[in-house]
Amino acid sequence: MELFDTATVLTRVMTSGVVMSIEKSDRELPGLERLLTKRTGRAHAVLVNSRSAAVHAALAGQGIGHGDTVSVPELSPKDAAFLAWLGVEVADEPGPAAFEHIALDAGRAHLLDEQARALRAPALVVDLTGLGFGPAAAVLTDDRTVWARAERLKIFGAYDLRTMWTQEESETDLIPGVQFNYRLSPLVAACARMALSQAVRPLTTGAPS
Repeated sequence: MELFDTATVLTRVMTSGVVMSIEKSDRELPGLERLLTKRTGRAHAVLVNSRSAAVHAALAGQGIGHGDTVSVPELSPKDAAFLAWLGVEVADEPGPAAFEHIALDAGRAHLLDEQARALRAPALVVDLTGLGFGPAAAVLTDDRTVWARAERLKIFGAYDLRTMWTQEESETDLIPGVQFNYRLSPLVAACARMALSQAVRPLTTGAPS
């Protein structure tokens, strides 16, 4: 990643006057959401500030919580520990995956499209932390209810931004018992978007035929 590219993006965000994700006029978070839905072929994206937050949102979006049992392929030790903290058990026998996951870094960002389209779970966790701009992740899904529940897990998520000034709830059945500070910074979102936009498949070289 060229240094001047990062500086340009940071300057754009800082001079916009919008550096917090609770601002209705923010353009960086929606921009990253659009890019991720386009690249993964999913209809909805929820942006959060860590992989653990994305795992939590992927489960909460499906109504999975304490006392439930899930199947997750290739679960990492950290994810397994977090599920245990949530009180969610992992099934001994394989079954339909509650979510699948992809971890990106600068060398693998170009593989997002290919990897995402090969996965079929109702929720896809994409860990963006490896891109190098701080903890960041997303949950991608085609199910609007999963998206809505996952979004409501965040304090000042999309739903809260609609109602924070009016104090009126339009969908009271989606209100979680507890909300978490899972909001992603527009600065991090802008840099992650830049990295994904610039990701290109490496050229292959070989002897001419």
